[in-house]
Amino acid sequence: MHKCVLLLIAVVGAGISASAQTPAWQPPSGLTTIALWPSAPPGGQQNLGPEIDTTTAKDRMVAGKPVIRLGNVTNPTLTFYPPKGKNSGATVVVFPGGSYKILAIDLEGTEVCDWFNSAGIACVLVKYRVPSPSPVDNPHFGAPLQDAQRAVGIVREHASEWHIDPNRIGVLGFSAGAHLAADLSTHFDTRSYPPVDAADQISCRPDFAVIVYPGYLAIAEKDFAANPDINPTEKTPPTFIVQAEDDPVHVENAIVYFMALKKANVPAELHIYAQGGHGYGLRRTALPITTWPESVEVWLHTIQMLQAN
Repeated sequence: MHKCVLLLIAVVGAGISASAQTPAWQPPSGLTTIALWPSAPPGGQQNLGPEIDTTTAKDRMVAGKPVIRLGNVTNPTLTFYPPKGKNSGATVVVFPGGSYKILAIDLEGTEVCDWFNSAGIACVLVKYRVPSPSPVDNPHFGAPLQDAQRAVGIVREHASEWHIDPNRIGVLGFSAGAHLAADLSTHFDTRSYPPVDAADQISCRPDFAVIVYPGYLAIAEKDFAANPDINPTEKTPPTFIVQAEDDPVHVENAIVYFMALKKANVPAELHIYAQGGHGYGLRRTALPITTWPESVEVWLHTIQMLQAN
């Protein structure tokens, strides 16, 4: 009797242990995933516990589907998604959003890469460190920008191996990830961490940027003044921006950044839609704003990052 009870406890305990060790999210099998840092990342590792999907039953669904909200990311990675069928040579490095608290890793990550792959464009999904301080509270915060700079350097280092053009590597971000894409677009001359290896000797400047429903680019508490830490210059890459007028995170983020780009003589394209709210990713609804990926593809042809077939 006692042996049966002990055996049952052991089996249940093993099941709990295995369940507890199962990652909250894993990239699809067969893809190349690289740790961004060969050892501990700059500033050390936070002791946050294992990565978890923070989504609860009360959280909003998008287009009738749930969202994986990945939290406690202390081991940042990138995953390379090769294009399906034709290979345009262009690559998009994707930064999911989540208020720098979590990463909407499927809605604004894997689903994005699947779409670009279907258009013959390679994709790199960056799982950067969160939670991190808000750029409003700490405008010179480090971890996400360090991860973004490091990621683009690694992608360029692997360009030949991955059959991509090192001169057609852009970034795309959503919400906080859109701020990160703008941050990288204006902070690429100098690494924000001590160089680690050869990847850090390679330029981390994006060749183009796609900014989707951004936050933190205009400070609401200061009458939507431009974020003083985001200062475009003539070296800032061509940029595509999209946001809804009814976005609760405020459409001024898109407008203010567009005007800053225009002032710096940076080629930019701005799309403002009447409705759409925030956090829709690429999931198609009846609202016209959810056709924005097709507009991005047209724009990439316009700036000659994609070539006509």
